This record gives sequence, structure tokens and C-alpha cells, in this order.
Amino acid sequence: MSERATDQAAAAARATPMIAQYIEIKSANADCLLFYRMGDFYELFFDDAETASRALGIMLTKRGKHLGEDIPMCGVPVERANDYLQKLIALGHRVAVCEQIEDPAEARKRGPKSVVKRDVVRLVTPGTITEDALLDPARANAFAAVARVRDAKGAWRYGVASVDISTGAFTVVQCAENELSSTLARFEPREIVAAESLCREEALATLFVNLGAPVAPLGREAGDAPRRLMDFFGVATLEGFGALGEAEIAAAATAILYVERTQKGSRPALARPMSLRESATLEIDAATRANLELLRTLSGAREGSLLSVVDLTATSAGARLLGERLAAPSTDPALIAARLDAVTFFLERSEIRAALRAKLSRAPDLARAVSRLALQRGGPRDVASVGAALAAARDIADLFARAESPAKIARDVARLAGADAGLAQEIARSLKDSAPLDKRNGDFVREGRDAELDEARALRDESRIVIASLQAGYAEATGTKLKIKHNNFLGFFLEVPAAQGEKLLRDETFTHRQTMADAMRFSTRELADLQSRIASAADRALARELAIFDALSAAILAGADELQALAQAFARLDVLGALAEVAEKRSWTRPSVDHSLDFAIVAGRHPVVEASLQAQGKAFAANDCDLTGEKAGRIAVVTGPNMAGKSTFLRQNALIALLAQAGSYVPAAEARIGVVDRLFSRVGASDDLARGRSTFMVEMVETAAILNGATQRSLVILDEIGRGTATFDGLSIAWATIEHLHEINRARAIFATHFHELTQLTKRMARLVNLTMKVTDHAGEVVFLHEVVKGAADRSYGVHVAQLAGLPASVVARAHAILAELEAADRRAPVEALIDDLPLFKHVVEAAQSRDALRETLARIDPDQLSPREALAALYELKGKA
Repeated sequence: MSERATDQAAAAARATPMIAQYIEIKSANADCLLFYRMGDFYELFFDDAETASRALGIMLTKRGKHLGEDIPMCGVPVERANDYLQKLIALGHRVAVCEQIEDPAEARKRGPKSVVKRDVVRLVTPGTITEDALLDPARANAFAAVARVRDAKGAWRYGVASVDISTGAFTVVQCAENELSSTLARFEPREIVAAESLCREEALATLFVNLGAPVAPLGREAGDAPRRLMDFFGVATLEGFGALGEAEIAAAATAILYVERTQKGSRPALARPMSLRESATLEIDAATRANLELLRTLSGAREGSLLSVVDLTATSAGARLLGERLAAPSTDPALIAARLDAVTFFLERSEIRAALRAKLSRAPDLARAVSRLALQRGGPRDVASVGAALAAARDIADLFARAESPAKIARDVARLAGADAGLAQEIARSLKDSAPLDKRNGDFVREGRDAELDEARALRDESRIVIASLQAGYAEATGTKLKIKHNNFLGFFLEVPAAQGEKLLRDETFTHRQTMADAMRFSTRELADLQSRIASAADRALARELAIFDALSAAILAGADELQALAQAFARLDVLGALAEVAEKRSWTRPSVDHSLDFAIVAGRHPVVEASLQAQGKAFAANDCDLTGEKAGRIAVVTGPNMAGKSTFLRQNALIALLAQAGSYVPAAEARIGVVDRLFSRVGASDDLARGRSTFMVEMVETAAILNGATQRSLVILDEIGRGTATFDGLSIAWATIEHLHEINRARAIFATHFHELTQLTKRMARLVNLTMKVTDHAGEVVFLHEVVKGAADRSYGVHVAQLAGLPASVVARAHAILAELEAADRRAPVEALIDDLPLFKHVVEAAQSRDALRETLARIDPDQLSPREALAALYELKGKA
């Protein structure tokens, strides 16, 4: 036993029984705040109380003493627990919910000092919440589990599993170490889970921190990973899961281990893990996602992001799927074309689109309802949601009955048409129209659904009527004036005048109980039964309602897989209809995406900036961009002043490519794009002071990631490389970066710069093209036209921008004077002269040639056909060329 555990055990031994129980449960959940159930409150003690008091803004009190000191305490009402959980989860806390697991009466039987048995029934963490009140309806709520294994060559391979308990989504992917950051960023996890040994490694710990999600270290590995998966899903083999890699299986098992740890025996309705092929989606690293503001702006807001402009979905599930597609666009031209065909169908069939969107807007969030029911956290409203979704499915399918729709739509319509109508009818027959959220108080089953329930309710709610009816029946049968009364001693009894009591004494139906001065009292078997039934009527009514609820839940969960598939069909149709709505509303065009290296945009616009300008009644200045080359893409060097729109131009072309590969129409008059495998962006400036990184250091780290990762199929946008250091240092870095992109990466790229010297590189680099932002002078003032034209800027107009920003006139005048002197000096010894003097990218060309020679030699060698002497000779030849 560790020293800490020994101290805790000793402290518990000296505590009161209740505090001893608390300490024991808390020690088993040391990384969580413990919500300890006491009656109608969840109480927190010791350090947890102080933490929760500060986080929630609630009063800190005390309860008794422990080891001679006051015990800090605070509490939250059980009925309002979700409100407080929401605040704690948002602050990154984990909460262990500890409930009473026995009747207090049972505890009293063990003695006056016995404590009600309690245990943790659930861990509430950012990545495992399921309650609507705690979830963002339009955003997936997944945690990512990370594991790694060594491959046959001894290299590490990483597996990442993304699990959204709220919907049952379960995906896995395998990647190399240098791809781990972009893979995790793609899933945008609310929480990251990994073995403690991995979390302690500095490089991985830094990577996790950079993603901004809290990390949950697991104290142990997942063990026998295949066995854990098979046990969880109840299968004898993993062959039915498809070709999962070893790292994917390890990550999936780690995810299951975390699910089992947090859900404490409840089994969520998880889909079987689906492998995402490494080449199937556009790879986007975390920095590029942030720079392009795909799902959120740099400040973390949804408004102002690409998603906020594109998201016209009618359902929460559709919004989540659209976010996933923008986060991971496809690299399969056939799939992209199929999605665009479906969008085109909805664009051309506006009447079907409108009817679909109207029906979808009333459809509930089926996936999350099923998930809550599987975890036994659902209520009548979740059951009603399933029924409404099943009914809506058939209504929506009917919309397409007379339309010949593309395959993408037809498959989903067929699934909707096959929805379980019988279950929908049973739910509608069983539940009231306005089903409550919680099942605890009953009153959600329709009258007439169950005779036993109706009787119990009648006894509970209409006991006076029942008694009056019974009294009238007895009076008529005996011909006496009697009354049914009640007291705590006899319960229900019949009271008749003493003169008439003799008659009842002779009737075996009535049992004499008491004789009064002027009356006699009797009981009957019916009254005794009535007494018992009325006493327990409320309990029986609730029990019967819960039994009906359980039966409906069981029927739903028996078809959970089909319902999850149905939910996905709803979401896919919603996304297609929404993208058609966007295309029509914003006059977007269908792009062409193929296997070429083309990149030709005609009259492209920035989707977010254009939407903002349209809201102000202004027009956006569209621009062309052609990076198409014969054997490799072009690199456009863009010069021009700040505020002229260089950054907007860079971003809009990246976003157009991303939208196209996500299966959306694009903001352009025409777009022809050879599929992009990786998208890189180095736009804007920021520092990372917490890790000791200056703005320039962050810029260099991001640039390094681009140069080390970009391929011929990639799209790279770079803005102001090298501006964060001395002029010649910065120019040298920018110069060398362009060389590398041109000769080694050979990627399609847009390179914005203030180093006008770089425009001279077009003399030596065939695939380099100069573009500039058009500017004009009007009455001595600079006018930015936001138009991109061929050529190079003659100056930066920086002093003019400074003047527009409001610098004092004396400072502006002095800046003009200094600028004139510097430009005169530069004309005497221009940097452009270096272009002719330096052996431009000679070392780069030589390295490329050497690499090609090695490849050619290797291609000629067949190891299986070489004798030992020939193999040795080949080795010497390779060494010589290297």
C-alpha cells in the first residue's frame, strides 16, 4: 500500500461512519469532484467543496469536524444538478456522481450508526455527457482515445478512436507520429484519453495541450485489446468489423476501457468501430484549421466561421454531419461527384427540397434519444422522439415516390421507407402527446392504454367517487342507510345506525368491527381490498407506467442499430438539402473535382466575407486564381499593401477547395480542382507565450510542418513568411521557402509577401507567377480596389496604411522622408542583383537530381534475382550515387 493510501486509510479509520464512507469513495475517484447524494442534495466535502464553491459561486459551509478541523461543505439540489454540472464540465472538471444504492430503512436494520450504502454510478466528463442540457445540439461531443503499437519494422504506429456516446458514433484511424496532430484535430475532441505512460511523454503531452482538450490519463493499458472489443460487442471474432489495423484495435480498446470506467456498468449503444482509411480524406493540420476558421473563429465563436455561413441545416444531426464533412473533406473524386449530383437534384427540385426541410425541422434528434435510452438516462420524451422520427421517416420517403433521385438519395430514402411503422404506432398509442422529460413522476401513459394502470389511477385520483359508488351499492343491497368512513385504526369501514346493524350481523358479507352507542361498524373483503389498493394506488400506477416505459425502451433498443442508421439517413438528406439551399441563396456554382493537378478558379469569393458584406448591402470583389501547371502546380507570389485583400484572397481559394471536396457548391463562377490531399495554411500572426514561443517561432514551426509535409497534390497558402525577424534574415527564409516549394514539394501554392525582391524569382522558376493587389491614387489618397491582377507591386503603401490608422501627421511625414532615403540607398545596391549572383536553388536541384538517380537505380534492382556478388555491387553503386 502506498504512503498516500495508508494515510487515507488511517484518516478514514478515525472519521465518522459517513465521512469514512465519503473518504473511501473519494479516494477511488481522486481525479473527480464527488457529488455525494444525501437526500435531495448532492454534497461536496473537503477540497472538492472549496473547488466547487469557487467554480459555481455557491456558499461554502461546514459540517462537523475531522481530525480536529472543520469539514468544508457545499451542496447542490438534485433537481438542479444538470445546471451545475454544465458549469463544472465547461470549466474542464470531471464529476463522479455517487448515489444511495439501498433503502435507508435497510440501513437502519443494521444498527443506529449504519450508513446507507452508496456508490459511484457514473463519471460525468466533457467527452461522455449525454444530457440535452449539457450538449451543444449542433456539435458532436466525442472523446478521442490514443494508443500506439510497433509495426513489423519497429516503427511506432498510432491509433486514434473517436467515440461520441451521445450518438453512438465510433470511428478509428491509424496514422504515423507526424500525422497524429492533424488526425486528432480532425475529430475536434472534447476530451483526450490515453494510457498514463503516453501522457507522461513530453512530446505527446505538448501535442495534447495544444489541442485545447482536457486529458484523461488511464492508469493502465487496455490489455488484450481484441478480447476487450469482442466482449463489449458480444462477438467471437473481429472479422466482421472489417480490416482493422493493430493500432486501430488498440485505440478502440482504450476507448472501450474509458467507456466502461465512466459509465459504471451502463452500456451505451455504440456502433461497431468504423475504420477511416488514411487516404480517404483531406488532411488538415491543427494550425490550418485554426487559421481558416472552419468550425470556429480564432476567438472560439461559431459566428464568423465557415460553418456558420454554410450551415442551413434543419436538424441538429444534420448540423453535426455538416461540421464533420467540413472538418474532413473527401479525396475521392467519385464520392465527391456523387454528393454533388445529390445537391444538384435538390437544387433543381426546389419543391421537394422545401417539403423535406419542413418535415426535417420537426424531426427530433433520434441518435441522442436512443443513446440516452441505452444508458438508462432517457425519459418519456426520448421514447416519443423515437416514435416521431419513425413516423417522419415514412412521410419523408413519400416525398420521393414519384421522383427519380440520384443513388446517394435513393439509398437513404429506401431506408426511411423501411422504418418500423408498428413501433411508431405502439409509441403513439402508449404516450400522451406532451410527454415529460423525466419518468420519475409518471403521468405520461395515455388513458385507455392499460386497464390495470387506469384502475390504479382511478383509485389514486378518484377515490371519493369509487367509495361513493361502493357505498351506494351496499345501501341498495342491504336496504339500509349506511356510510363508508375511514380512520387510522379501522381503515375503511361501513357505519350503520344501531337499529339496522342487527340486519348486517346476520349477513356473512359483513364482518362486525365495533359497536358504538348509536351505531355499529362493519368491514367487508371489498373494503379491505379497497384499503390496500388505495394505499398503494399511486405506487402501483407509477410502477405500471415504468413497466410500459421499460417495454417501449426494450423494443427501441432491440432495433438500435437500425435506428442509428435511420438517424444517419436523416442527417445525410438534411446536409444535401441544406447545401442546395446555400447554393441557391448565395449563387454558388458546382465545381469540377478530378484526379488532375489543376486549380483554376474563376471569379472566386470568400464565403464568410461575402456573407458579411451582403448583410451590409455591399458587393464582394471576385478574383480569379489559376495554379494549374503542366507537370506540377504553379506558385503565385502575391504582393501589394496591407488592407488590399491579400489574406482574403489566400483564404478564399483554400476554402473553395475545401468546400468542393466536402461535396458543396462553391462561391465562384467556375472551379476546376485537381483533388487536394493536404491543405496547409500559414496565415496571420500569434504567439505561444505559455510555451516560450514568440510570434516568429510559431511562424517557423508552422512553416516547417508545411515544407516537411506538402506533396505535389497539396495546396499551400503562406502569408508574410519571414516578416517576424530582421529584413535579410526574413528575406532569406522566404526565398529558401519558395525554392523548396518549387523544387521539392512541387505543390500548388499561393505565397503572399512584402519582400518585393522575391518577384524577381520568376526569371529562374518556370512555375512561379507574380500577382498583385490593384491599388490606385485618388486625390492624394490610396484606394484599395481588392482586385488581383498579374504583375508585381511597385511599393508596399505601408506609410499610407499607417496614415489611415491615425498615426500623428508628424510621424507620417517623418516616415515618408525616411522611406525616400532608404529607397534611394536600395537603388544604389539593389537586393535584386543577388538573383544573378547567387546559384539560385542549385543545392536544391542537385539534391532532387540525386534523389531521382537513386530512385531510378532502385527501380532497376530486383533483390530476388541478385546473386550475393551482384547484391554487393548494387550496394556500392547506391552508396556512390548517394
